[in-house]
Amino acid sequence: MQIRAGFNISFHTFGPTPINLLLSVQPDRQADLITPEVITFDPPVPATQHIDAFGNVCTRIVAPGGSITMAADFLIEDSGEPDAYAPEARQHPIEELPDDVLPFLLGSRYCDTDKLSQLAWNTFGHTLEGWALVQAIVEYAHNQLQFDYQRADCTRSASEGHSQRAGVCRDFAHLAITLCRCMNIPARYATGYMGDIGVPVDPNPMDFSAWFEVYLGGRWYTFDARHNTRRIGRIVMARGRDATDCALTTSFGRAPLLNFTVITEEFTDQVTSLARAA
Repeated sequence: MQIRAGFNISFHTFGPTPINLLLSVQPDRQADLITPEVITFDPPVPATQHIDAFGNVCTRIVAPGGSITMAADFLIEDSGEPDAYAPEARQHPIEELPDDVLPFLLGSRYCDTDKLSQLAWNTFGHTLEGWALVQAIVEYAHNQLQFDYQRADCTRSASEGHSQRAGVCRDFAHLAITLCRCMNIPARYATGYMGDIGVPVDPNPMDFSAWFEVYLGGRWYTFDARHNTRRIGRIVMARGRDATDCALTTSFGRAPLLNFTVITEEFTDQVTSLARAA
C-alpha cells in the first residue's frame, strides 16, 4: 500500500533562532520512499542534516526572525501489515544483551525507574517473562491513564502520569517503557506518523503519535500502550530513551507555535501507481 504523509508547521521567532528538527523519516524506511521527502522552508533558509546518536535524521536551521513555515509532503510504500506479533519472542538475560541495547534498561528524564520499580515488581513479578510480560504492562498502562489533550504536560514523568492517571500518547509510552525497564526489558521511545488506516477515523485533527519498542528475541518489536492494538502504517521519525531524545522541534530561543498540521492517509491514486511502474 502507499501512504501519503506530511506536515505544515509554523513558528514565530524574535530574531535569529537556531532550531533542530527531527521531522524526517528514519533511515531504515527511506528506501520505501516513492517521492522525495524534502523539507521546505518559507522564507528559504540554509539547512544541514546529520545522523544523531540514536540514528535519527536531524535537520539544523537558523530561523531569521518573524514567522517561518516548514513543510513536507511525500508518498511512502508500506507493507499494509499490522505491527508484528511474536508471542514466542523470549526475554534475554541482561548478560546476553548487545552493548547498544543496554542504555534502554536505564532510567531517563521522563522514565523514572527508581520511583516505579517496587510497583512494577509487586504488579508483574509473577507474570511469565517475555511477550506476555510486555503485553501485561501495555494493558496496565492503557487502563491506568485516560487520554486527554487538555491535560497535556511536557514536564510530566512516568511516575507523575501514573499518579495523575491522565495524559497524551507520550505519557502512555513513558509509563510502559518505565515499567518494562523496571522488569529488565529494554524499551525505547518512538515517534512519527500513524494515520487512521484500518480503524475508524478519529474526528480530532491529526497529530504525530508516540509509541514504544521493546527488545525481545534478538530484535525490536512495536507496542502501543495508548491504543493497545496492532496498527497499520506506522512511519518512525525518531527513536530514543524518551521524549527528550525525540523532540520533533527544538528551538534555542522563543518560538511560539503559529500553525501545526499533520497528514497521514492511505493513498489510492492509480495514476501515481502506473507512473511509478512505467
